[in-house]
Amino acid sequence: MKHLLYPSETSESTYLIPFEKLYDKGYRGIIFDIDNTLVPHGAPADNRAVELFDRLHEIGYDTVLLSNNKEPRVSPFANAVESKYIYKADKPFLKGYIKAMELMGTGPDDTLFVGDQIFTDVWGANRAGIHTILVDQIDKKEEIQIILKRRLEAVVLFFYRRHVNKESRKNN
Repeated sequence: MKHLLYPSETSESTYLIPFEKLYDKGYRGIIFDIDNTLVPHGAPADNRAVELFDRLHEIGYDTVLLSNNKEPRVSPFANAVESKYIYKADKPFLKGYIKAMELMGTGPDDTLFVGDQIFTDVWGANRAGIHTILVDQIDKKEEIQIILKRRLEAVVLFFYRRHVNKESRKNN
């Protein structure tokens, strides 16, 4: 049984994820966190984010931005990358993840979630049955409550990496 705090996989950056290969595996929708996943916390959509979403839509993906932020933060970002969005999502509660899949017409088996936090992004998406990709945070400067969560996440990541190494050795 999968641990609910462990991501399905990890990536150093959202921009290094092999989205074409994942599309070939049958994934059709991607739910993204914004802050520290796509851009530094509070930053507007940059050229790199716009180009990524253009590429994703060209591949055939539908996308939803799922954020705990308020609409004035999320709406302009979504407009810039031409994505659907949900603000005040109350991650890690399931409601936002389910609504995002409904907006895309996907289900847990063909949806990806990309985010930078374990206790909101990964935990919620795992509970919804979605394939999760945990990315390294873009900017180390964060609010104090997130810094405190990062310390707890470090413990989870230690055991996650140990688990992955153990599974890797078992399969070789």
